[in-house]
Amino acid sequence: MHISFTKMQGLGNDFVVFNATTTPLSFSAEQIRFLADRHFGIGCDQVLLVEATETSGVDFRYRIFNADGREVEQCGNGARCFARFVREKGLTNKDILDVETKAGRIQLHLQKNGEVTVDMGPPHFLPRDVSFIADEFAHQYSLTVDFNTVSVVSMGNPHMVFCVKDIDTAPVTELGKKLSRHPHFSNGINVGFMQVIDASQIRLRVYERGVGETLACGTGACAAAVVGQRLGFLNPSVVTTVKLLGGRLAIAWDGRPQTSVLMTGSATFVFEGNIQL
Repeated sequence: MHISFTKMQGLGNDFVVFNATTTPLSFSAEQIRFLADRHFGIGCDQVLLVEATETSGVDFRYRIFNADGREVEQCGNGARCFARFVREKGLTNKDILDVETKAGRIQLHLQKNGEVTVDMGPPHFLPRDVSFIADEFAHQYSLTVDFNTVSVVSMGNPHMVFCVKDIDTAPVTELGKKLSRHPHFSNGINVGFMQVIDASQIRLRVYERGVGETLACGTGACAAAVVGQRLGFLNPSVVTTVKLLGGRLAIAWDGRPQTSVLMTGSATFVFEGNIQL
């Protein structure tokens, strides 16, 4: 069958988006891997499936699949692309959207300048929130790897963050792959390499489980900003600028565990087409 798709990207983190609001779609893991393949398919970091919902007070549901075919809980850059997709495809005329994901509900605010602010909800820090095997809660943990201590946080999906002196020379591919599959994380984990510039700016590279290093990671940027604040490197009274390989995100959090993390950034249409599956 031939299926229409839209290619989008948020700071270089790219997606293949399908509209399943009127006609349900279902893909096998093998089909997801084909779609994500940059040589034989369309090519993307993740596949997004936009669906209708019957849940009261919710506008849409969307699902996220990594390039390896595995469905995951959340994707910050994907959320921004989703918001622009449903608005510009005429699926809604709202500027504020309540959306259902595998990780729960989030709220999206479409700005007049084309950017999108995502209310990611509060961060979660307990080991169980990231399926982490640990004796007790701590701000930092030591793992059996030749590197610094790490912090863990869930932003709807699991993240590990640690500081490096220079992300340009950090062993992101080798160490990121190793840590993303660490046996202490039963569902795998996304790995963030954070370089602190000053109290309001960080640089970040992220190795995503099931994908590899991406040019940007929205939930990873939120996780790094949160960890930077909790370790005393970042000022909670100002918006943190996160400089990723693909561009910048603005992350706002007041430092209180029960309050939401707000992420603002761009989302861009690339091209549209049809593919046979």
